[in-house]
Amino acid sequence: MPIPGLIDPVTVPRAAAARADGRINLVGLPREAIRAALEEAGLDPSQAKLRAKQLWHQIYNRGATAFAAMSDIAKPLHAWLDERFAIARPEVVEDQRSADGTRKWLLRTADAQDFEMVFIPDADRGTLCVSSQVGCTLNCRFCHTGTMRLVRNLDAGEIVGQVMLARDALGEWPSRPEGRLLTNIVMMGMGEPLYNFEAVRDALAIVMDREGLGLSRRRITLSTSGVVPMMARAGEEIGVNLAVSLHAVTKEVRDEIVPLNRKYGIDELLAACAAYPGANNARRITFEYVMLKGKNDSDADARELVRLLRKYKLPAKVNLIPFNPWPGAPYECSEPERIARFSAIVFEAGISAPVRTPRGRDIGAACGQLKTASEKKSRAELDRVAQAA
Repeated sequence: MPIPGLIDPVTVPRAAAARADGRINLVGLPREAIRAALEEAGLDPSQAKLRAKQLWHQIYNRGATAFAAMSDIAKPLHAWLDERFAIARPEVVEDQRSADGTRKWLLRTADAQDFEMVFIPDADRGTLCVSSQVGCTLNCRFCHTGTMRLVRNLDAGEIVGQVMLARDALGEWPSRPEGRLLTNIVMMGMGEPLYNFEAVRDALAIVMDREGLGLSRRRITLSTSGVVPMMARAGEEIGVNLAVSLHAVTKEVRDEIVPLNRKYGIDELLAACAAYPGANNARRITFEYVMLKGKNDSDADARELVRLLRKYKLPAKVNLIPFNPWPGAPYECSEPERIARFSAIVFEAGISAPVRTPRGRDIGAACGQLKTASEKKSRAELDRVAQAA
């Protein structure tokens, strides 16, 4: 269904392909859609309603990957379900582990498109960095993902499937509210989430559902590079914490490193942040700021950042991110002393400005480093792989 109201569409070269076996994947479907699919397949309405409830519980609470494992559904129905439906997560192609404990998975969709997700463990939390697109269209110059072409949006099942795969790997089934290793989700992986609004919204609805994956919206953050027309709707319809990839405080520099700024400038972006539903001192907006040597890291830049945040009266936290290098990158990371000075200026103005400790650099899992090996393949090669799968 098209999104009503003002949107900012991006041309996506390909839609997700239907499953080769013709089955419908239940992962990512809302409850009502599961019920409707069962009824359309031949179950009477009362049976469809009951089985949809059971399937939902088995998929999202028990982590079932096969109908045969569902003990509360009669065995004669297992084969009927298996013939018509699937419970499919993305395929795990590679699982890498960093020396600091960070894990990065290379994942593959049913139509042979590759993308990545990252899990970052800490003493008091575990954060999963989830992708929303295969590739990206924004071309941010400091970001390795931005050097990829955009292949397509991920669908809701491929997005929520990442969380389920992480639960598989961490042994966190059945789903439970306490004692989790995976405590937080950030939509900061490959792609711009607000250019895939409906799928991100629908996937996060399942993640936040108390009878689904059961994560609180307070523990979920959506990061955008500044798709201004979609920000208010994200606050109203998704309602999670907002992070904004700011990275510069002047038009000239942000135009260069975040080209979307040429469409939605800094003042327009910050005004949208000030209007973001639910933003307050308890739910501050996080501003991501990558530290680039000689580009955006001066004392004057820090003071301008403070001025802008005060001008729009924003309840803000600024994450200072040391630039994570990648082959061919046009920038260098600011010196530690320069980053510390920048942080001190912002802190002295009463705005939190911690310096993020780089994680997973040795496996290319740090912020701005995600780029799949499949990018090296030509479109024709990817088509041949998809046809052979």
